[in-house]
Amino acid sequence: MRVVHVHRIRGVGGSERHLLTLLPALAERGIEPVLVGLDDPAWDPSDFYGALRVPSMRIPAPRDLDPLLLGRLVRSLRADVVHTHLVHADLYGGIAARLRGAPLVSTKHNDDPFRLGPFRHVERAVTRLASRVIAITEALRRFNVERVGLPAEKVTTVHYGLDDLPEPWGTNPPDPVPAGARVVLCVARLGAQKGVDVAVRALPAVRERHPDAVLVVLGEGPERDALEALAGDGVYLLGRVPDVAAWLRRAELLVHPARWEGFGLAVLEAMLAGLPVVASRVSSTPELVVDRVTGLLVPPDDPAALATAIVAVLDRPGELGHAGRERARREFSVDRMAGKTIDVYRATV
Repeated sequence: MRVVHVHRIRGVGGSERHLLTLLPALAERGIEPVLVGLDDPAWDPSDFYGALRVPSMRIPAPRDLDPLLLGRLVRSLRADVVHTHLVHADLYGGIAARLRGAPLVSTKHNDDPFRLGPFRHVERAVTRLASRVIAITEALRRFNVERVGLPAEKVTTVHYGLDDLPEPWGTNPPDPVPAGARVVLCVARLGAQKGVDVAVRALPAVRERHPDAVLVVLGEGPERDALEALAGDGVYLLGRVPDVAAWLRRAELLVHPARWEGFGLAVLEAMLAGLPVVASRVSSTPELVVDRVTGLLVPPDDPAALATAIVAVLDRPGELGHAGRERARREFSVDRMAGKTIDVYRATV
């Protein structure tokens, strides 16, 4: 079965990292996966394509609305199933799949509030073209059915899966973080969704109890300038680094103060690394983090509650990290993800 995945490529975020794991796993199980990348020239996709282990085709996609893109995409879609990811791929890939007569599977990766506005009508229209819709968490399935208005009978939950920490694509440069610091790690895009500002505001209260605690943030995004202005002592905004796993091994816990979240791949990576997780209780995070078993959950947008939870973990980390690793291996394996995805394809054709 030849399955063509369509995704607009803008660097390596959560959905791109998902494809880097899913596509080789599908190939190992007899599926012929091909990626059609809609490349945004404003971003450098070399890291993504360098790590991709399946065949790919690349189509320039410099504009959000581009009628010529549809024609180029139609010519590229020779498939038994077309599988689209995120807004641009859903729109262009969905129409192209219909024109080519191929069944369509669409994966929904996030519960961004903009999907509740006028765009929900586009989502509903694309879903009429789709045979099946995959939601990456149960919370996201409910969001799509109850709030976006997608038909429940089409939407299936298939969690992301990981077996290993992310492979490095280079060596981390020297950093200014003190060697003996107790690292509270945040791996996130610097945007409003991820709530990094909440972690920055929480750190002074953490340092009152643990003066050697520091907040290390890995990621880039539009809020960098605002975060730099907000940050005080002990905050290190290191940007994107080539070896995230090295920081996971160096940290004492992961903090994930998101305001909404499709999945939270960084949370799953931290669990695999045996780190306790302190996260906001929103969207999908309770599906990953079992409160007081694998980590602590707090209300969103509450720096005081976040600081209290971080201090509690630094005081007594206990067995939270070990329990998290066991849960990640048991519930979120690559084999489980790939098998459920193939079940969707078989139901589709």
